[in-house]
Amino acid sequence: MTLTASEQTGITRTERGLTIAGTRITLYDVMDYLTAQYPPKFIRGLFNLTDEQINVALAYIEKNRAEVEAEYQIVLKEAEELRQYYEARNHDLIARLATEPPKAGMESAWGKLQAQKAKHQALRESRHDFSSRSQS
Repeated sequence: MTLTASEQTGITRTERGLTIAGTRITLYDVMDYLTAQYPPKFIRGLFNLTDEQINVALAYIEKNRAEVEAEYQIVLKEAEELRQYYEARNHDLIARLATEPPKAGMESAWGKLQAQKAKHQALRESRHDFSSRSQS
């Protein structure tokens, strides 16, 4: 089945939520970067979207701001609940692995992983801060 141009660039509701048609990219994925103040051109490139797809997504978000923001807050809350659940469930394993030194020859990769982990933690904290401010 081939999609028409309008079907490929619209917004559809799937089991994952509001999604850019023809992709697996949700509007909540886009919202993560919008709230972190990334420019649309960066978001377009990050998700390999066409100009039309990113423009349709941004226009939909703007036109339906209250609905999208409400759903986005639910998505953030559920993601945080899952993170906390798995962190608690795997606490002992995580603690044990954190104390082990990297395997021989993996020191460089370990350093890159730790830097990436710090970036993700900062992004998660900035999302949490934004979420807390918007609920106030």
